[in-house]
Amino acid sequence: MQTSKITRIAVIALVLLFLVLSVISCTTTHVHNHDHHHHGKKMPPGQAKKMHGDKSAKAYAPGQQKKR
Repeated sequence: MQTSKITRIAVIALVLLFLVLSVISCTTTHVHNHDHHHHGKKMPPGQAKKMHGDKSAKAYAPGQQKKR
């Protein structure tokens, strides 16, 4: 009778340990991929054109910007 009680406690402890480890290991990561977070990396002119809905990427090219 003593071994069955110890066995039952051991099985319950193992199941609880498995459940706790399963819950802890379920993590998600969310990566923000915005340009203002990456200092020094600029969006290519073609991608900027697509975002703004323009037909030409000329206005977004670094060599085509008007000097201020």
